[in-house]
This record gives sequence, structure tokens and C-alpha cells, in this order.
Amino acid sequence: MREIILVQLSGQESQALTSTFFGVLAQYSVNVLDIGQAVIHNALNLGVLVEFPEQGGSESILAELARLVGDQGGEVRFSVVSDPEYQQWVADQCENRYVVTLLAKQITAEHVARVTQLMNDASLEIFNVQRLSERTILEPQGDQRVQNGGRCNACVEFSVRGPSSEANIAPLRAQFLQTSTQLGVDIAFQKDDAFRRNRRLVVFDMDSTLIETEVIDELAERAGVGAQVREITERAMLGEIDFKDSFTQRVALLKGLDSAVLEDVAETLPLTDGAERLMRVLKVLGYKTALVSGGFKYFGNRLKQRLGIDYVFANELEIADGKVTGRVVGDVVDADRKADLLKEIARRENISLQQVIAVGDGANDLKMLAVAGLGIAFRAKPIVKESAEQSISTVGLDGILYLIGVRDVDHLDLLG
Repeated sequence: MREIILVQLSGQESQALTSTFFGVLAQYSVNVLDIGQAVIHNALNLGVLVEFPEQGGSESILAELARLVGDQGGEVRFSVVSDPEYQQWVADQCENRYVVTLLAKQITAEHVARVTQLMNDASLEIFNVQRLSERTILEPQGDQRVQNGGRCNACVEFSVRGPSSEANIAPLRAQFLQTSTQLGVDIAFQKDDAFRRNRRLVVFDMDSTLIETEVIDELAERAGVGAQVREITERAMLGEIDFKDSFTQRVALLKGLDSAVLEDVAETLPLTDGAERLMRVLKVLGYKTALVSGGFKYFGNRLKQRLGIDYVFANELEIADGKVTGRVVGDVVDADRKADLLKEIARRENISLQQVIAVGDGANDLKMLAVAGLGIAFRAKPIVKESAEQSISTVGLDGILYLIGVRDVDHLDLLG
């Protein structure tokens, strides 16, 4: 009769220690049923679930293992796993699996405590935890923390499983959102399936998402109608007035603006923190990228050249005799049009909507975010954060990479 033993090895990280451990087991007819290892600050923790072919045949082997490992400064612990326990463990793999991603400028014990408590309350079992961000460099006084790349991001990913159904996912998301607001962190909750690891298209809004400004507000300042346009813009982004009507009103106020101003504004578009890094990594990974904006195509095309974006869809300002006429050419790109364009690009590229990521900040982005497999409200208005499945507010745009499981160390490998 077989015997199943959980063997746990701890000690200082050493290839010799791991080699000795498996060298002993390799001399016998031992099957490895599961294995996991973590190394934190050179401290090794290795767990192996092994099957011995005969009951009682493990005693002398494990004694030898403990002696040899002990000679190298390691420690081994053993526990017997009964057949019913093992069968239940196998059955647990069929439970729903999720990924909870905690992002912040700096992660504290309180952050982890609150997040893990929420998971415990929802009967979600944590079976793996990993850090996706780079190791933190501490200044001598410990008052400043930066990553090797000059950024200050912290991200921990929890792999969890449990009985959560669609009915209780929405309340759990709401709790995560409330907690993230209280703590000043971001918490993403996603189903862990094949699509999460195989996204292929990212569709961005432009103003206040890919760039840190609203272009129409910049143009309005040059036209001397800044206050009027900003007020309308804010109400539109909050969803208080229809986007298409607000857009028509704002563009009309630009009538008579010299077209040369567009060039001046385009030269100084401020990219959002992390945008260039994100685009470079996505391109290396083979992603298609698109800009679908309720702003102006003139500026979208500049970003296309600068960042290597594959598709740009936006509104085209009408210009006559070197002046803005106060109208746009063709239909306005509103919320419905954004969602339709996302679907059109996905069809053109033969990409499932589940493999699409959409990123935006305003109420006119909500339909686009809902259509995509992963919709992310980025530094968004409250109404958008509450409605979108995921949100990022505390880190840069490259924080999106964490949500698809890309580690900071991967950036270094990919970008050199």
C-alpha cells in the first residue's frame, strides 16, 4: 500500500542543499506529486509531496534525508497525508481560481492584512504569493525607496481558489474597491484563466489616459475660452451630460483658432508616467495597440508616431483657410462608437474580445471597458472606478503589466 508524505525543507539558499535533497529521493522509487519553492532574502523554503510505493517504506529514507540535509545546515520536516486528504486536495484543483493583485507605491503589513482578511471572509484560499515588482533599494536613512529603474512601484500577486460564484463576485469587488480607497492602494481581482495570460490587443483612450492632459482644454486656453470648455469637459467626464452634445459645444467654442496652434500643442503633449515603458514592452511581447479617442486625430497620429501605436481612431477637426471652423468631419467618436471600434479592431486582427484590454478614465469609456475582456479604469473619475471591473490609480500606466502577470524583471530582460 502506498504512502504519501509532505516533505518540507528549509535552510540557506544553496544549489548543493537542493541537489542533496533530491539526490537521496532519486535512489528510491519515489514519485513527486507536487512541488513548490520560495526564496526570500537567501532563505530557502521547499515543499515536496511524494509518494512511496509501500506503506512504512519511507522511515529509513526520511531519516537519511534529515541527516544529510542537517549536515549542510538545513532542516527537514515530514507529515503524513492520508488517502482521503490527498483525494480532497486533487478535487480542490477544480475550484474556481482567481488572481488578486495588490499595487501601491509601497506595500505595508496593513495592506496585506486587510486584503487577505477580505479573501478569508470570502472563503478564498491563498495557494501562492509572489512579488512582481523589483526589489526595493533602501536609502541609508530608510526614508526613500526606489526601484532599479528609477520608479517606485510595489506589487504582490496572490493566487487564490474557492467557491466564489458570479453572484458574490460583485460584492467582493465592491469591498476591494472600498478598501483600496481607504488604504490608497489598488486591488485587482480577476478570474485566473487562459485568457488572462493570453491578451493580444490593448485599446487606450487618449486624453488623461495615455497623456496627462485634455487636449481640447489646451486648445481652449489658446482660444481664450478655457474656463468655459473645462467646465463642460468636467461635466462630460463625470457623466452629468451627454458626451456627444458636450463635445459639439466645446468644439464650437474653438471656432477661429489658428491651425498653427495644433502643432504647438502637439509638440508638448505630456505622456502619462509609464506609458513609454508599457508600449515598448507590449510591442516586444507582440501585442497590437490602438488609440480610440473622443479627442482629436491630429494628436492621436502624433502619438502613433512617437509610441508605435498600430491603430488610431479619433475625431477630425475641420480646418478652413488655416482656421478651426468649430466643427468636426464625420461622426463624433462617442461611447458607443468607441465600443464598436474596439470590436472592429479585434475582428480585423482575429482576436477574441476576451483577449482585449481596454483602458480609459471617463464616462465615455465605460462601454469600451465593459466590452473588453479586461477593462481598466486608469486614474479615473469615481463613477468610472465604481463601474469598471479593475482600476489603477496609485502607479503609472505600466502598472497594467502587473495585471497580466508581467514582472519588473521581465522588463529588464525584454528591453535590455
